[in-house]
Amino acid sequence: MADIKIPALGESVAGGQISKWHFQVGDAVKVGDVLLTLETDKVAAEVTSEINGVLAGIAAKEGDDVVIGAVVGNITEGAAAAAPAAAPTPAPAAPVAVEAPKPAPAPVAEAPKPAPAPASKPAPKAAPAPEGRTTRKKMSPLRRKIADQLVNAQQTAAILTTFNECDMSSLMGMRSKLQDSFVKTHGVKLGFMSFFVKAVVEALKAVPQINVRVEGDEIVQQHFYDIGVAVGTERGLIVPVIRDADQKSFAEIEKDILAYAAKAKEGKIELADLTGGVFTISNGGVYGSLLSTPIINPPQSAILGMHTIQQRPVAVDGQVVIRPMMYLALSYDHRVVDGKEAVTFLIRIKDCIENPARMLVGA
Repeated sequence: MADIKIPALGESVAGGQISKWHFQVGDAVKVGDVLLTLETDKVAAEVTSEINGVLAGIAAKEGDDVVIGAVVGNITEGAAAAAPAAAPTPAPAAPVAVEAPKPAPAPVAEAPKPAPAPASKPAPKAAPAPEGRTTRKKMSPLRRKIADQLVNAQQTAAILTTFNECDMSSLMGMRSKLQDSFVKTHGVKLGFMSFFVKAVVEALKAVPQINVRVEGDEIVQQHFYDIGVAVGTERGLIVPVIRDADQKSFAEIEKDILAYAAKAKEGKIELADLTGGVFTISNGGVYGSLLSTPIINPPQSAILGMHTIQQRPVAVDGQVVIRPMMYLALSYDHRVVDGKEAVTFLIRIKDCIENPARMLVGA
């Protein structure tokens, strides 16, 4: 008999919640089969079988919280799944005696019957308790972690948000013109996010005061550009990190984003994919958000919120024209970032997006 134990998943992961058992007791399993999925506060991990055998017992059910090293079940090595026992043959029923019919009684004169008493009204039934009006379930470790981080950010950082808007005309025109050749050359589509990642890198270089984190009473200046891109999943919001975004091409960034999206959909995101970012981009526009105030992702000091592109009237050279506009929101920790720096940073992003050719030539 071999125990099924929760394996170590990283230095900062102490345990998780069993979200799904993929086999039932009595099922045959083989080496490498995914026995269960464990939700942690960072990633979803799969626990696989190390032997061939039969799942003999489950000690922790779906929804239970477990710690690293806990025994959650066991496998009988090399055994075959037991065949279901045959149903017992029922004993033949004893013969039932049939009673001969009795002769009908002779007719008797009917006596007068008293009038029946009025029927009493039945007592009113209590209204049935409503069912299905609420559903209760435990908060997943990831959702708890998100909640804790958001509350912690609100309580420990002096968050302030500044807004601007950018005209997407030039970027949309360039993207449309280059799309076919870009796909043919690189095998991926040219999206908006790669431009915003590059714009953030340019803005961080121009305003390095944004690229800091707070550790105790120290401010740590960062000289690298690992940019987190928030991705919504069924489990909750995760922020995979594009490493060294300053050194990557637009195509490489687009491929990184697609790879992370695929891993998130399959539940294959790893802890290393989510750590070490210096800045985060959140795109609420994909859900139709017109404007929002994003919350910073500690220990980072700022986050950029993108929003939906909307045709709006704007003044250009003294004329009112209709342009595809996007609101931008920069939330930042006012303890370490001053308003002037935040506004300068956001204007730099606006300039990069409205003049995308500058990013291609480094101007």
